[in-house]
Amino acid sequence: MEGLISGKKRTYDEFRSSIPSSVVTLFDELRSYCFTLGKNVIEDVRMHRVVFAKSITFRSFADIEPQRDFVIIKIKRDRKEPEKEIQIKSNDNLDEIKKLLLDAYTSIH
Repeated sequence: MEGLISGKKRTYDEFRSSIPSSVVTLFDELRSYCFTLGKNVIEDVRMHRVVFAKSITFRSFADIEPQRDFVIIKIKRDRKEPEKEIQIKSNDNLDEIKKLLLDAYTSIH
């Protein structure tokens, strides 16, 4: 509660220490890719997940949450469309996921 009261924001390094070791590399790869989409990508580290948004208007396009053996990623293209929820395992090919993330990022105006 102290962090919430004082307004201290949780860092990614703090969050990373709680990610199961079986998916930490996958999570890091997804995070890194989100940052390559543009200079205006904002990361919001929350208690159990990390949300990525475009610019200060904070239109989120990806919500990534680690689980024990996989990562849940929710991709949102538009406020009017339902988000797409996908479970990814460490050995899965990320090409399609990266295309979906790029599409969601570029669809935000």
